[in-house]
Amino acid sequence: MIDVNKAIATTVKTGKILFGTNNAIKNAKTRKAKLIIVASNCPQKIREDIEYYCKLSNIPVTIYKGNSIDLGAVCGKPFRVSALTIREPGDSDILKLAEAENG
Repeated sequence: MIDVNKAIATTVKTGKILFGTNNAIKNAKTRKAKLIIVASNCPQKIREDIEYYCKLSNIPVTIYKGNSIDLGAVCGKPFRVSALTIREPGDSDILKLAEAENG
């Protein structure tokens, strides 16, 4: 079992990521994301939109156990992060998280 928080922190440091729900939806539509992580308290309508476009583009979506404040803290940011788009995983094994969840 990989440590989700550690994997996210490593991805933020070494990979290419984008913050925000608008970026998540845009990258899901254009198939540029490798994985999208959504905070547990992300508004339902936005979460449904992200999941819908990810399903169309075969991009895995992971629901982060904590809320947007927790996700922002893990990313080392002083603001809330409702959605995190991973374009390049860098040195982390974050993409294994999606494979483990989606079996």
